[in-house]
Amino acid sequence: MDTVAYQSRRIVSGMRPTGQLHLGHYHGVLKNWIKLQHEFDCFFFVADWHALTTHYEDSRVIEDSVWEMVIDWLAAGIEPSSASLFLQSRVPEHAELHLLLSMITPLSWLERVPTYKDQQEKLKEKDLSTYGFLGYPLLQSADILIYRAGQVPVGEDQVVHVELTREVARRFNHIYGREADFEEKAEAAVKKMGKKNAKLYNHLRKAYQEQGDAEALQTARELLKNQQSLALGDMERLFGFLEGGGKVILPEPKALLTPAPKMPGLDGQKMSKSYGNTISLRESDQSVAEKIKRMPTDPNRVRRTDPGDPDICPVWQLHEVYSDDDQKQWVQQGCRSAGIGCLDCKGPLIDSVIGELKPIRERADDFSRHPEDVRRIIDDGSAAAREVAQETLSEVRAAMGLAYK
Repeated sequence: MDTVAYQSRRIVSGMRPTGQLHLGHYHGVLKNWIKLQHEFDCFFFVADWHALTTHYEDSRVIEDSVWEMVIDWLAAGIEPSSASLFLQSRVPEHAELHLLLSMITPLSWLERVPTYKDQQEKLKEKDLSTYGFLGYPLLQSADILIYRAGQVPVGEDQVVHVELTREVARRFNHIYGREADFEEKAEAAVKKMGKKNAKLYNHLRKAYQEQGDAEALQTARELLKNQQSLALGDMERLFGFLEGGGKVILPEPKALLTPAPKMPGLDGQKMSKSYGNTISLRESDQSVAEKIKRMPTDPNRVRRTDPGDPDICPVWQLHEVYSDDDQKQWVQQGCRSAGIGCLDCKGPLIDSVIGELKPIRERADDFSRHPEDVRRIIDDGSAAAREVAQETLSEVRAAMGLAYK
């Protein structure tokens, strides 16, 4: 079942609190969020509970990391008027949905998540043989499903988590979506579409269920998405009725693969705090210049007169992110002919990075001087997120027979 109702315009994404962010975060995540916030109904959250899965023994560092990261979000251009910014732990419905989903999720689904064993291998110094670490992919699913998000912006390495979320939603809907009077309610909802649309819906439903017409299924989904007058409950029933299932309580989200350039670190590896090769979003001009000047270059270019090879030079990787075509051609030609030296090559990069960071650093300084504004933004965003989460959880409880009267 691949059903997303009007929630298809809703985006959910989170980030573990790691303190001040660097250029890798900016180019890999934040620039994409800045774009999406003007196109979708966005919920961006600080995944502080997720931080506990690997830092439960030293949780004191989490609080400062939370606020430093939020300041960088705001300084980079995430706008509270365009997106809801909140703390995961301020919306306890995430935890309750995680608990309820854990009752129906097979253990094998969690054990097969690639990052489970990968992270245990990479973080051997930590004891990760905990239920929280095993269950964190399901908490991620709850983070998404509690907002009935239509799409989740992820890199290719995170697609597996969205697929798990789709499987969990599908299983939940299969178990709990079949109301005793489901068909009667669905047929009543069809009539609310109007005579012409109802006839078309029934025709498309029959074509899909009897003939397996995938095009008819897609056309019917689009028809439903355009039914502005239908209540959410009726919309969810009709999506399920269309495919021969039950009411769609938790729509299956789709992975939104977005272009995210690999941001190289100062040593040519992926930029990461663990490698000590970062430039932070609040780096001073002097520090930026010093770090880039110290970057290693083509090891075969010993003397200024030696020709170089940009393809094996970490500095060239930064040019691929920051330089236009003319600048890149200048680097390629100048380096290979020894027409420019390595410091000449680094000069334009220093100017570009400083120019990019200056307004971010200034805004971050301003937010740092007014922490009460940052906390108010998070309070408001958490309240808005919780209102949506409570609506979902209310329906989940009712479907599971937990809405006692």
